[in-house]
Amino acid sequence: MDKAILTCALTGVLTDPAQHPVPVTPAQMAAEARDAFNAGASVMHVHVRQQGAGMGHLPSWDPDVMEDVVGAIRAACPGVIINLTTGVVGKDISGPLDCIRRIKPEIAACNAGSLNYLKIKENGQWAWPPMVFDNPVAKVQQFLDVMAECGTHPEFECFDVGIVRSVTMYIKAGMLKPGMGRAEYNLVMGVASGMPCDAELLALLPRWMAPDSIWQSTLIGRSEIWPVHQKTADMGGMLRTGLEDTFYLPNGTRASGNGALIAELALCAQRAGRIIANPEEARTLLKLC
Repeated sequence: MDKAILTCALTGVLTDPAQHPVPVTPAQMAAEARDAFNAGASVMHVHVRQQGAGMGHLPSWDPDVMEDVVGAIRAACPGVIINLTTGVVGKDISGPLDCIRRIKPEIAACNAGSLNYLKIKENGQWAWPPMVFDNPVAKVQQFLDVMAECGTHPEFECFDVGIVRSVTMYIKAGMLKPGMGRAEYNLVMGVASGMPCDAELLALLPRWMAPDSIWQSTLIGRSEIWPVHQKTADMGGMLRTGLEDTFYLPNGTRASGNGALIAELALCAQRAGRIIANPEEARTLLKLC
């Protein structure tokens, strides 16, 4: 595709703001979003944190907090597209559903399959107790039903090859309702127990996607992710980065913030001969309007 949609993942889930420069408050989120918006991001992927001293490393599903953060971002970035996170472990998904119903975002993440979510240290010890990020079909359907109710487009998060293929089955089964936009796959690469961040693997994945779908890559890691961002741009995929996914620029130095990361992502698109989509162009490509 000639136009490239840039998404900024502003802050993520658990990163401790006492150790890393991630935004937490509505004002901080808005300032980081504005820098990313000015650098070319049309979409802001939004997680929110608990507010208050010593709480910013913990996620929040309080719709009031979500409304405050999203309102600040929209005020700072006129016309921006909001993409809400929804990822939770377990059967209780009332928090993200309440946030979708309150905000009615144009896009929300839809985690499309289950994964053993693991990481191991060099000494053979688990980085955290082994866990399952559980996303059975019934849970996916619950999210899709509320997204359809709210006019929200699902971005299908695919952590492994089998999940990519599952999304194609969801589409064939009619789980993506008319009016929910174009089928969109988000290829999440770099989770230790999921797909590796690998350009050769990336090149294979579109063959298992539904016709007329659109895709992007989310690449988690350090400076090694940037050649794969370039491969995404060269292949016609959409592009995402931000402090949720990496703290590192292509030269290995730490990024000053989301704006610097999006500026580098824009260069990947430009090297591929592509034009950065503005928000209205992004809406047209995703069939949000």
